[in-house]
Amino acid sequence: MRWNTHISIGERIIGLDQPTYFIADIASSHDGELARAVELIHLAAKAGADCAKFQHFLARDIVSDEGFKALGSQSTHQAGWKQTVYEVFEKYQTPRDWTDTLVKACKEAGIDYMTTPYDTAALDLMDPFVHAYKIGSGDLSWPQFISAVAARQKPVFLATGASTMEDVQRAVDAVLCQTPQLCLMQCNTNYTGALENFANINLNVLRSFAVKYPGLVLGLSDHTPGHATVLGAITLGARAVEKHFTDDNSRDGPDHGFSMNPQSWREMVDRSRELELALGDGVKCVELNETDASIVQRRCLRARDDLSAGTIITAESLEALRPCPEGAVEPWEEGMVVGLPLNEALKTGAALTWDILG
Repeated sequence: MRWNTHISIGERIIGLDQPTYFIADIASSHDGELARAVELIHLAAKAGADCAKFQHFLARDIVSDEGFKALGSQSTHQAGWKQTVYEVFEKYQTPRDWTDTLVKACKEAGIDYMTTPYDTAALDLMDPFVHAYKIGSGDLSWPQFISAVAARQKPVFLATGASTMEDVQRAVDAVLCQTPQLCLMQCNTNYTGALENFANINLNVLRSFAVKYPGLVLGLSDHTPGHATVLGAITLGARAVEKHFTDDNSRDGPDHGFSMNPQSWREMVDRSRELELALGDGVKCVELNETDASIVQRRCLRARDDLSAGTIITAESLEALRPCPEGAVEPWEEGMVVGLPLNEALKTGAALTWDILG
């Protein structure tokens, strides 16, 4: 099985040599209101998102009410929910009859529309409208469904939170058996937004992914505050970033607290674009903006005293001083010029240049 080093989402190409693709996961932040969902699409686009993503599930098809009741308590971020897990999922599911309106809003905003489908019916419904699919970390252990998604022959963004490398390999294999269009995303599945979570983000997993799958498109699905995780991931090769998006972090709802808002999203994108420029191509050279500095800061060999034409150059007749104009002999080249005659006179402090050497 092989994989592509680039994937295409509409008119965008995603790969290591391309700008990072930012996915705004609106998820449940619409709070059950279509108008809010449309507004969030436009706000995300203005803040620099390349894509607005929704999650299409039905509570009855994704969670077991009896199963969560049997747990006896709700863990992590769910502990603060005022309703049962089932009731929250039912309240915040994205109605499927919104699809035409959401797709239209994305087109008007100039960004892509994407979904995380959680059942086959959602997959069938969304297929005519999307250029790619996201598979959430919670479904990483469901290769049957992963295979069904990948069989649609569209790029797959695969999140890998709360999993082992064996889990990842199983899921990757399920995708690659159907399509080579994969973006493998490091993820930490903790939605509390706590600062302590940084100790568990493990961005160096991206290095492990790059070694295991050379050239595979990598990404990040993230829930941490601020920009450190995103900037670190881009540095390590991630070229797709997914973050939750809201307009107000103080709103009541399961996702608002740990989501990015228009201001923090814009800041994230701007800092990321600066980082992309700063990363460069890896070729060490005198950069275009260093040309003047290389002249005024580097040293060249200059005459220690007046030297007449015909003088044989010795190390004692030269000293290394700034600046170093073009064509001057640099200190590391001293051994190449010692013993050569001067073709013309050289005044004290003048630069020794190659064109006056015999």
